[in-house]
Amino acid sequence: MCGIVGIVERDLTRPVAAGDVERMVRTLNHRGPDEEGSVLLPGVGLAMRRLAIVDIAGGQQPFANEDSSMQVVANGEIYNFQAVKDELIARGHHFRSRSDVEVLVHAYEEYGETFLDRIRGMFALALWDGRRRALVAARDRAGEKPLYYTVTPHGLRLASEIKALLTRPEVDRTLDHEALDQFLTYEYIIAPRTIFKAIHKLPAAHYLVYKDGEVTVKRYWDAADVQVRAWTEAEAADALRDTLGKAVRSQMMSDVPIGLFLSGGIDSSAVGIMLRDAPGGSSVSSFSMGFDDGSYNELPYAREVAALCGTAHHEGTVTPDVAALFDRLVVHLDEPFADVSLFPTFLVSRMAREHVKVALTGDGGDELFGGYDAYQAEALAGKWAGLMPDAATRAADAVLALVPPTDRKKGLVNKARRFVDGLAHAPASIAQYRWMTFLGADAKERLYAPAFRHALVSADVYRPVRDALARAGKDDLLNRQLYADLSIYLADDILVKVDRMSMATSLETRAPFLDVDVMELAFSMPGDLKIRSGSRKYILKQALRGVVPDRILDRSKEGFSIPMKQWLKRELKPLMDRLLAPDRVAARGLIDPGETGRLIDEHCAGRANHAHVLFSLMVFERWAEEFAL
Repeated sequence: MCGIVGIVERDLTRPVAAGDVERMVRTLNHRGPDEEGSVLLPGVGLAMRRLAIVDIAGGQQPFANEDSSMQVVANGEIYNFQAVKDELIARGHHFRSRSDVEVLVHAYEEYGETFLDRIRGMFALALWDGRRRALVAARDRAGEKPLYYTVTPHGLRLASEIKALLTRPEVDRTLDHEALDQFLTYEYIIAPRTIFKAIHKLPAAHYLVYKDGEVTVKRYWDAADVQVRAWTEAEAADALRDTLGKAVRSQMMSDVPIGLFLSGGIDSSAVGIMLRDAPGGSSVSSFSMGFDDGSYNELPYAREVAALCGTAHHEGTVTPDVAALFDRLVVHLDEPFADVSLFPTFLVSRMAREHVKVALTGDGGDELFGGYDAYQAEALAGKWAGLMPDAATRAADAVLALVPPTDRKKGLVNKARRFVDGLAHAPASIAQYRWMTFLGADAKERLYAPAFRHALVSADVYRPVRDALARAGKDDLLNRQLYADLSIYLADDILVKVDRMSMATSLETRAPFLDVDVMELAFSMPGDLKIRSGSRKYILKQALRGVVPDRILDRSKEGFSIPMKQWLKRELKPLMDRLLAPDRVAARGLIDPGETGRLIDEHCAGRANHAHVLFSLMVFERWAEEFAL
C-alpha cells in the first residue's frame, strides 16, 4: 500500500526538480510511512511512499524493466502476481524481488496496455514508457485505490490524493459548481469530476495515456459486458461460496499480520468465516465500532460473529465528541464529502492499526447482491405508481411532512416519510437513487443563491445516474440498479470513505467481494436470485447456509451510520451554529442564509430531519474555509 505521484512535462527536455516531486509525495506520508522512493528522468518524475506489506526487505519502488526504459510506481496489491510472474519468467523476464508490484512493469513490457486484463487486485499505478515516451496510469476495476490528475500548461500531474496536486502552484483551484451541486445532492462527487474544475478523478476500471501533451482515457473492464446466464439455485450458491472463498484466501497474501472489520452483518461475517477456515486464518484479529444509542449499536452481533470465527476481538464506541475529529477529517479528505460513517470508519481503522497493518472488509456485498433498502423501495414504487396518482402522492407527502421524525435510526415513521418524499421530489428515471439523494429541485430553488443557480442552468445532476442505468443495457431492472451502484455509489462514496479513513491511519483494507471473479459471477446471475420474495441477498444467504448461522443471515440490515440527527441538536450544535452563521453563509455567495437558518430551526425543534443537508453544508463551509475559496 502506497501513495504515488507523478510529473510529466509537456516538453520532455525540461528537467523535473527533485524538490517538486518530494513536496508532492511527502503530503502522502500517511499512506506510506515506511519508506520513500523516486526516479527522475528527462521530463519525468515518479515517486511513492510505501506501507510495506509484501517483500518488506526487497519491495522498494520504483521498479524498472531490465533495461530501465520503463519505470512503475503503484499503490495496492496484485493478488495473482505469482501466476503472472511465473508466466513472465517463462517468457524470459528477470525479477529482482518478491514484490507483487514488480510484475506490473514486466507485464506491461510484454503485453502493452492489455496487461491490465491479466491483473487481479486493487491498485492505482503510474508507468513511464520511455520507448513510447508516454505515461500510462490505471485504476483497479472497482475503484478501491484512488488516482487524480490534472493537465496544466506545463504537462501532466497525478497523485493518489488531491492534496499532493495542490502543492503545485500551476494547478488551477477554480471551483466546479456542478461538482458542488453533485455533492449537495448525493453527499459525494461522482468521477471524473472533483470539486476543482481542473482536477479529475480517473474512473474505476479505466486507464489513461499521456503522450505528446494529450490525455486519452479508456475503459478496460466493464461489469455491463458480463452476460446473464441461467443458473439453478443450487449451482449459483455453490459457485458463489467457492468463488468468494478463493477471493478471501488470495487476499490473505501478506508478510504482516492481517485483521478483519466486523459489523455483525452478512458480508463481513461471510469473510470472517472464510478467513477462519483458510490456512493461517486462525490468528486473525477483528475490530468493531458501536454506539451508545441502541438503535445504531451492532456490537452484540459483531461479538457473536467474532466468537464464531475465533478471532481476537477488539471493539470501541463512537461518541458525540467526534466534533474533535471534524476539522481533521474534513480537511484530510481534500474535497467535500459528507457520508457521516466516515467517523466510525476512521475510528475502527485507528483501533485496528494498533494491532495490524491490513484489514479485510465486507464492502461490495450490498452492491453485488441487493442489500439496500432502496432496491425494495424502487420495487414498491412500481406498484405504488399503478395505484396512486401523482396528486395523491403529493398529498401523502404533505401530510407525512407534518409528522415529526423519530430519534430511531429507521422506524416506520421515518421509513414512510423517506419513501414518499423520494416519490414526490425525485424523478422516476433515477430509479433507486430517489432514496439515495438528499436535496431535490424544489429545495435547491430555496437554498441555492441566484448566482449558484445561474451557474447550473445547463447542468443535469442526475445524468451520471441515468447514464449508468442505461449503460448496463440489461432488461433485468435490479441488475441495472446494482450496476449503477457499483459504478457510482460504491466507487465514489463507500470506497473513497474506506480508502481515505483507513489510509489516514496507515492501514491497508482489502475487499474480497470486489475480486473480479466475484463481481463477474454476481453479474452473471439474474436479479431474482438476489432479491426474492422480499428477501435481500437471497443467493448469498443460500450460499452461506450451514456456514454462517441462520440468526445472522436472517437479521435485518442496519447499515454503518451514526446518530447525526440527534447530535446536531445537542453536542454538535455549537459547531453547526459557528459554521452556518448567517454572515458566514452570506459571504460565500452560494447558499441562502435565511433558508439555512430555517432548516436549522426546524431540525433543532424536531419538526423535521435536515441532518443530511445541514451536515453537508457544514462540511462544505469548513472545506471552503480551508482551501481559501
